[in-house]
Amino acid sequence: FLQGQLSILQEKIDHLERLLAENNEIISNIRDSVINLSESVKDGQKNPEAINFSQGSVSELFPSASVLLAVDSEDCSFASESRSHGSGVQMLDVYDILPFDNPDGGVWKQGFDITYNENEWDSEPLQVFVVPHSHNDPGWLKTFDDYFRDQTQHILNNMVIKLQEDNRRKFMWSEISYFSKWWDGIDSQKKDAVKRLIKGGQFEIVTGGWVMPDEASAHYFALIDQLIEGHQWLEKNLGVKPKSGWAVDPFGHSPTMAYLLKRTGFSNMLIQRVHYSVKKHFATQKTLEFFWRQSWDLGSSTDILCHMMPFYSYDVPHTCGPDPKICCQFDFKRLPGGRVSCPWRVPPEAIHPGNVQHRAWMILDQYRKKSKLFRTKVLLAPLGDDFRYTESSEWDQQYQNYQKLFDYMNSHPEWHVKAQFGTLSDYFEALRKESNLGEKSSNSFFPVLSGDFFTYADRDHHYWSGYFTSRPFYKRLDRVLESYLRAAEILYSLALVQSGKSEKMSVFPSMDSYKLLTEARRNLGLFQHHDAITGTAKDWVVVDYGTRLFHSIMNLKKVIIDSAHILILKDKAAYNYDTSTPFLKMDDVQSSQDSLPRKTVIKLTSQPRYLLIFNPMEQERFSVVSVNVNSPRVKLLSPLGKPVTVQISAVWEGATTVSHEAYQISFVAHLPPLGLGVYQLLEVQSSEAVLADYDIYMRNSRQEKPDRLFKIKEMQNSVDNIVLENSYMKLWFSGMSGLLEKINTKEDGKNHQMKVEFAWYGTTSNRDKSGAYLFLPDGDAKPYIFTDPPTIRVAHGRIFSEVVCFFHHVTHTMRLYKVQGLEGQSLEVSNIVDIRGEYNRELAMRISSDINSQNRFYTDLNGYQIQPRLTMSKLPLQANIYPMTTMSYIQDVGVRLTLHSAQSLGVASLKNGKYKMI
Repeated sequence: FLQGQLSILQEKIDHLERLLAENNEIISNIRDSVINLSESVKDGQKNPEAINFSQGSVSELFPSASVLLAVDSEDCSFASESRSHGSGVQMLDVYDILPFDNPDGGVWKQGFDITYNENEWDSEPLQVFVVPHSHNDPGWLKTFDDYFRDQTQHILNNMVIKLQEDNRRKFMWSEISYFSKWWDGIDSQKKDAVKRLIKGGQFEIVTGGWVMPDEASAHYFALIDQLIEGHQWLEKNLGVKPKSGWAVDPFGHSPTMAYLLKRTGFSNMLIQRVHYSVKKHFATQKTLEFFWRQSWDLGSSTDILCHMMPFYSYDVPHTCGPDPKICCQFDFKRLPGGRVSCPWRVPPEAIHPGNVQHRAWMILDQYRKKSKLFRTKVLLAPLGDDFRYTESSEWDQQYQNYQKLFDYMNSHPEWHVKAQFGTLSDYFEALRKESNLGEKSSNSFFPVLSGDFFTYADRDHHYWSGYFTSRPFYKRLDRVLESYLRAAEILYSLALVQSGKSEKMSVFPSMDSYKLLTEARRNLGLFQHHDAITGTAKDWVVVDYGTRLFHSIMNLKKVIIDSAHILILKDKAAYNYDTSTPFLKMDDVQSSQDSLPRKTVIKLTSQPRYLLIFNPMEQERFSVVSVNVNSPRVKLLSPLGKPVTVQISAVWEGATTVSHEAYQISFVAHLPPLGLGVYQLLEVQSSEAVLADYDIYMRNSRQEKPDRLFKIKEMQNSVDNIVLENSYMKLWFSGMSGLLEKINTKEDGKNHQMKVEFAWYGTTSNRDKSGAYLFLPDGDAKPYIFTDPPTIRVAHGRIFSEVVCFFHHVTHTMRLYKVQGLEGQSLEVSNIVDIRGEYNRELAMRISSDINSQNRFYTDLNGYQIQPRLTMSKLPLQANIYPMTTMSYIQDVGVRLTLHSAQSLGVASLKNGKYKMI
């Protein structure tokens, strides 16, 4: 009896959860209605996905390089030699000619009136493919698991039942993270039904990645990894391979994704979130369908056929045609009596013999108008929205009413239309047939386009450049997991080979490690979702993502330890696997998903402690490595047993207090490609290690007793410069602020102004503010003013020297390595930021240089390719910010300033010759 009562209670709770989700949708539609009734709003209806989450109280500590990057420039024409190869549409040219004036376009607010001649289809009928879909975010307003429990599993369960009721019905799905979770919980009968639906062409998997990934912040390593994870799951469980890409919700689109899909074997793809002015321009030119070509491709080997959806959103009001007021009347979930209605206050009507002629003609008019934006008489009309088709009743409402419309249209040949349900591949197959386009060939029917579609704006000056830097702590954690995953997969693969060579090593935990690797790949893949790595999910959802990343980092450390153990043993017969006493320990510890890692303190004795270093790259590396030890009397031996030069630096408690519980040792490690190096650390009576010296600049210097180990000189802040140098460059810093002012490059003997400053950006006083999605500044940046000079700590050492500035909101470090190679030719910049006490303000770091960049700058896309950029004065600041996944640079004859980042940022050009980091 008790079990039965609990079951009833659980059902009631589930029902309340679904009602709550529908309430959220009702509130969203009420908000849309208010916007539409306001005379001051001239643009389209607000998409519920575009909610701005306040950044008022930022609880994360921002790690090194967690900055938005900007280069100061003014508008100028972009020289043709920097444009991509090949003919056709170049996105730089498109931006150059567009006025970005946003006039009221009538019913299609961001477009124009569309007219047609009713006889246009007399010789060739219009083919309409209505494509039902449900966009399922793997986390956004709810966590992945909560969405699955409340909505996603019901959508997929209903899909199996409702598609089998009528073989004319079609449906498609993209997120394998959800699909695999559902698959694991259904019986074999349902699985067989799904396979039959796929084989019969009623159900299609599109893209087939673990998620529908963000295309700005995600690194190509993770983009490929989540695609492989989804495709291998599909191959193993369903025996299918997707052939069309579907990306309706990423906030802007990258050619890197197009390239990866092409190399995966795809022929077609679809995109949606593109600047409304670009969409309007492409619609006027009938270039909404094009071959997307990579900028380096002198031929056509990278071409992939791409369909750009023309209107504001992927919901039903914005997909049947240009008039959302009409299209909303054909979203039959919004029938009177339901919990969701049309914001335009004209509800749908159920289709019956008395109204079918009029209603069919209404939607055919929209189909015809939409088709005028394209070059063929084949039309795509998506039918779906976020988490649609949860209830069985919606399947009936949509499919039954549309089938009545289709039957009426198709039975009237004088209307010259053939309408049907379809999948994305159904549409592309018909499109290719109509345009005489073979799978392997290109022709001139569709234009060729090169470039990207950033930065996205959905209306007015609402540019979605805010998410390039939202929640940077987790953007950094993403890259940390990627690096551990790569190292773990390589070491595991090598260890697996070794473990099969003797019976003694058969206890190697190969299966356990494999499961941990798979889980890590899936957690990394989940975080590439366009509401995860972007930082646009709710706080508790972000914590869920962070917890998954954190747990996988800990698990991968275990895989690395277990794999390295078996690889470094000279005597393989001595191998003994014991979970209670790991053979190795990692050199850092992170206590929780939202904490910064702490260095492990290695306890030294006269007996050697072994320090194992792994190079996961395919190139030989000379790299500075730093670890913490408990004694300054340290000696380090190389893998060949030779002494290694070591710098001993203080470990600080705050700005001015030295800890004598730990000491940092730094040295140059030399490692072969994919190689392991075993160094020896031991405590000796007299160490040959070199101690770093310190100068501390303070407003009021204190005369304290000298430190028992380090030479520390305290002095007042001064107008005199602080100088650091190595064999490649000399740097001058302000004695008052500690910030960089000038660089001398020794190779050519030239001085370069390179001034670092901090500044604030506020947000507008309007209803819409800067948030997780948007960057809406209230004007130019305002100087970061400090009444008292910061404490400045300067270290001079054999391996590196550095300047650390302690401001109220940020600890800023600039380090110069005194080694040969790339590390010595670069400056390492890090900022740890805490703005939890600030509200609606963003901290900026500006680098002003004397490089005459002619307003050109360059950013990478997904760590894979470089995209030339140009700032335009006709656009606001937020529009001139572009994603920077790993690097950006400006240049002039004989000089280049390149910025590399350990995590994704945003970059913009604001004023010629000056670099600005926000």
